[in-house]
Amino acid sequence: MIRKFLSTLPGHVHVIFELPAYLWADHISVVGEWNGWDPTATVMHQNRDGIWRAEIDLPHGCEAEFRYVVDGRWLTDDHADAQVKNPYRSTNSVVIAILPVEKLPVDRRHSQVREGAGASRIRVY
Repeated sequence: MIRKFLSTLPGHVHVIFELPAYLWADHISVVGEWNGWDPTATVMHQNRDGIWRAEIDLPHGCEAEFRYVVDGRWLTDDHADAQVKNPYRSTNSVVIAILPVEKLPVDRRHSQVREGAGASRIRVY
């Protein structure tokens, strides 16, 4: 599963990769374009709930190819945003760093209402 949230970094999306607790492994990592496909760069950790997790921040709008490496085996995430063929005769998963509209920040400005026709006073609510 891939979950996405607003990042604390401006212009980024916080992405959480999760694999189920029933997956028995000694070492799992997420490898992708953001880490140079390095199996040691983004290691997944198993929390108390048993779920394997890794978190990264990607620039908003970025489309990044990735795969999981589970005890040396390269696996594709069938629940990713998309999939593309790679030069190794297999498939890479793709994560797209965008949020649903309801999770995007809203620029809230005060309403300005003028009293009467042509009045110079403005009320801010």
